[in-house]
Amino acid sequence: MDRDTRNAAIGALWVLLLFGIAAYYLPTVMLAVGRVSTILAAAIAAVFMVAIFVVFWLRGRSQRKRGK
Repeated sequence: MDRDTRNAAIGALWVLLLFGIAAYYLPTVMLAVGRVSTILAAAIAAVFMVAIFVVFWLRGRSQRKRGK
């Protein structure tokens, strides 16, 4: 495994861990926030879903700038 592959694997691991932990706690957070405002709870879920795609979009931009 060369340096670039190792760094990509470590980056993927971090992304999976962070989004996995966030997805695990998302229902609890949504229920807690839903007691205050159902619209805010839905907004939190939407932000979570959009964040996944933003991470992949930023990764693609970074790779395109490097020319890979």
